[in-house]
Amino acid sequence: MRHINLFLKRVMDILGSLIGIIILSPLLIIISILIKIDSKGPILFKQERLGKHGKVFKIFKFRTMVVNAENIGDGLTVKKDGDPRIIGIGKILRKYSLDELPQLFNVFIGNMALVGPRPPVTYFPYKGYNKYPIWAKTRFAMKPGITGLTQTTVRNSVDWDERIRIDNVYVNKFNIFLDIKLIFKTLFKVIKPSSIYGESQRK
Repeated sequence: MRHINLFLKRVMDILGSLIGIIILSPLLIIISILIKIDSKGPILFKQERLGKHGKVFKIFKFRTMVVNAENIGDGLTVKKDGDPRIIGIGKILRKYSLDELPQLFNVFIGNMALVGPRPPVTYFPYKGYNKYPIWAKTRFAMKPGITGLTQTTVRNSVDWDERIRIDNVYVNKFNIFLDIKLIFKTLFKVIKPSSIYGESQRK
């Protein structure tokens, strides 16, 4: 039954990402123009992340911070809206999670899914896939997602190990109906956004 759910998940990912890209194309173009007007640098922020089975891939996001922000100030941590590294349009993009929209292309090409554990950077919270404890590697059994169980529940309010435990719950309980439920919960959170800042790295 699980393999059927995985097949349906991929079908939903392809159709969902393609439809999303087409429908949202005017918004994607407008955001791209606003970023170029607002700040010098590329429109997209590309970063190496750990995907399924620890395979490294490049995630796409709209750039919301100044170039080289990871090596300035608090580094990976963003604790508040007033972080001086965030560009003007970036505050709006982050508040409504619009900076995540380019990940629809990640989903379409197959290195991400609409729903799944968020892909961590290659060097945090552990330095590389092989440094993760055995119990924590369960979260890498499925493709990383734009949203997921952790994103719709605790988000950044708990430490990474607790987030990994919740990711493991998703992997073990996965079915296509759970994915659909989490997509609707995500849409509701976008409509009624709450604070995305905590003590840990954002996503």
